[in-house]
Amino acid sequence: MDGLPGLKEIQRAAELVYRTMPATPQYSWPLINERAGAEVWVKHENHAPVGAFKLRGGLVYMDWLRRARPEVTTVVSATRGNHGQSIALAAAKSGIRAVIVVPQGNSEEKNRAMQTLGAELVVHGEDFQAALEHAVRLEKENGWHWVPSYHRLLATGVATYALEFLSTCPELDTVYVPIGMGSGISGMIAVRDALGLKTKIVGVTSTLAPASALSFAAGKVVEHAVSTRIADGVSCRRPDETAVAVFRAGLERIIEVNDDEVEEAMRIYFADTHNVAEGAGAIGLAGLLRDRGAGGRRVGTVLTGGNVDSAVFAGVLAGRAVK
Repeated sequence: MDGLPGLKEIQRAAELVYRTMPATPQYSWPLINERAGAEVWVKHENHAPVGAFKLRGGLVYMDWLRRARPEVTTVVSATRGNHGQSIALAAAKSGIRAVIVVPQGNSEEKNRAMQTLGAELVVHGEDFQAALEHAVRLEKENGWHWVPSYHRLLATGVATYALEFLSTCPELDTVYVPIGMGSGISGMIAVRDALGLKTKIVGVTSTLAPASALSFAAGKVVEHAVSTRIADGVSCRRPDETAVAVFRAGLERIIEVNDDEVEEAMRIYFADTHNVAEGAGAIGLAGLLRDRGAGGRRVGTVLTGGNVDSAVFAGVLAGRAVK
């Protein structure tokens, strides 16, 4: 994988993405502006067909695979949910079988969504990394095609949300973006650089999933255990080496927030906008609010997904800590 995509490549990806979904909206919500003490723009990727931004990357990857490797009949990947839904839908549209590995205790509603979209689900391991390692074993044992969680084509696809966002909003001083395996924030960096903007990009992750922040600080991949109870979408135990290099080159810094702050951001999204955000989907707002005043007068964030189990969300709204 060489570097990040340029503007023309992202524009071509957008043409492909828009065959399946429209551009998602971005709004500035007065109540959030009041809380943040700034003009805040929210990119609503929770409005995508699978409820999260990941679909964009899956569509681009599967289109390439269908054309470049027509002999591939089965793909396998690992996920906590949104990547898996993306691969399931995109594979089905390309006539390819998808086997998705999830860890034990994964979101029941995300699991059902992946199965309904056509994926064959395999449950293995205590966390995402264990599921990923099992998926790699299945690839080797069966001769299937492995779809990683981070790849240049995935980043190219999801960069289309950043192109919509940064092309539409007034120039932002800072944008706060969740960091999971890194495709979403890499897409934001690619578009910022391609458009020649001065916008600072701040990554946001969990204090209980600090591997990306530790890797960013160290300049190399650092593995660390994950224990977040709510932000499963950023539950990365071992970051991708290429992604870390992209972070180091393009990010201003990384902020870590705790689970209580993430749950409060979920409540704020619902109270102030009546949008549902999963933990990782709200973590960017949590970082923005933690950083109140430091990002400038006009800032942005991405509500990356709204796929949270009903019982979990009910508990968050009621102020009960998720177990």
